[in-house]
Amino acid sequence: MSGPVTAGKQRREGLVLGSVRGTPVILAYSWFLIAGLTAWYFGGLLKASYPAPAAYLVAFAYALLLLFSVFIHELSHAMAAKMYGWPTHKIVLNLWGGHTEFDFSKATPGRALVVAFAGPAANFVLAALAWPVQIAASHPESLSGSILFLLANIFIWANLLIGLFNVLPGLPLDGGRLVESIVWKATGNQEKGTVAAGWAGRVIVVLMVAGALVLPYMMGSQPDLTNTFIVVLLAGFLWMGASASIKAAAIRLRLPAITASALAAPAVSAAVDCSVAQLWTLRSRYPGAPIVLCSADGRPAAVVDEHALAQVPPQAAGQTPAHAVARSITSGAFVPETASGAELVQYLSQLPDTEYAVIDARGSVTGLLSQAKVVAAITGK
Repeated sequence: MSGPVTAGKQRREGLVLGSVRGTPVILAYSWFLIAGLTAWYFGGLLKASYPAPAAYLVAFAYALLLLFSVFIHELSHAMAAKMYGWPTHKIVLNLWGGHTEFDFSKATPGRALVVAFAGPAANFVLAALAWPVQIAASHPESLSGSILFLLANIFIWANLLIGLFNVLPGLPLDGGRLVESIVWKATGNQEKGTVAAGWAGRVIVVLMVAGALVLPYMMGSQPDLTNTFIVVLLAGFLWMGASASIKAAAIRLRLPAITASALAAPAVSAAVDCSVAQLWTLRSRYPGAPIVLCSADGRPAAVVDEHALAQVPPQAAGQTPAHAVARSITSGAFVPETASGAELVQYLSQLPDTEYAVIDARGSVTGLLSQAKVVAAITGK
C-alpha cells in the first residue's frame, strides 16, 4: 500500500486499514462476523484431519486469504478506474465481499467494461499464481506441508469461484456491466443499460434460488439446509443491489425532464417593506398566486403565509408590515427558471429550505418551487 496510512482510525462503517494512491481501504465491521463463521464452520470440517487448534487456525487463515482475494479484486477495479482518471472514493471489504466506489460520470461503454472485468481478471491471475504452490506441496511430508497444500487448493478454488460468479451478466455483479454496455452502446443511454442489467441481475437471483431449492429434488435428494440458507441470503443481497441499480437509473432517466420553470407554481413579488393592505391589493389582482417578498436589492427574502395574511384585521392592514405575515427563506434560496436536471437537484440539496423562489434572466420572480414537488418528480411518486 501507498499513501498516508491511517490504520486503526474508525469510520462508522468500519476500520480504515490504509490507503492506496489516496483511496481509503475500509474493513467493515461485518467482515468479522463472516470471518468468525468461516473459522467455526470450516474448522469443524477440518477437525477430522487436523488437531482442533490447528483446524480452526487453518480455517481462519482461509478467511484471511479470502479477504486478500477480495481486496485484490476491488483494488483492480480501483486501479483501472484511476487509469481512466475517474475519482475513486473508497474500497470497502465487508460481509458480502466488497465494493469500490468511483465516479462513473466520464465513463464510456468500453471503459466501464474494462473497469468491471478488471476485478474477475485479477482473481483468475491469483488462481494461476497459486497453482505452482499447490503442485510443489502436492506430496506433503509434514503437517505444515499438508496445510500449505490445503490452503493453496482452497485459495485457487475460491478465486476461481469469485471470478466466475462475478462475471455472471447481471448487476450488481461485475458481469452486469457487459449487459449495461451492450444496451448503452445500442441506445446511447447509460441509464437504459443499467435498468436492463438490473433486471438481468434479478433473473440471476431467481435462477439461483430455484437451483438451490428445486435441483436437489430433481436429483432425488433434499436441499441442504446450510447451503440453502447461504444461497437465499446471498440472493437477497443481490436482489437488493439489482433493485437499487434499477431505481437509481430510473431517477437519472427522469432528471433531464425536471426543470424549475415546469415544476414551479406561478408567483408574483412584492417589496418586503410594503404593508398588508398592499398585499391584499396584489392578492385581488392575482388570486391564488404565491407572493414572494423581495429585499431592497431585489433578492427573494420571504414567502407570504396565506393564513396569516387572512387573519390581519382590516383596520390594521395599512400599518402591518408584509414581513409580519411571511416566512423567511434562506439568502440564496432562489434558482433560475432554466435550471434543470442533476444541477438543479444538487443545488437544492445544499439548502435547508423546503421552498425556493424561481427567477427569470432579469432577476424577477416568476414562480415558487416546493421541495415536495421536486422529490415527487425525481421519484415518480
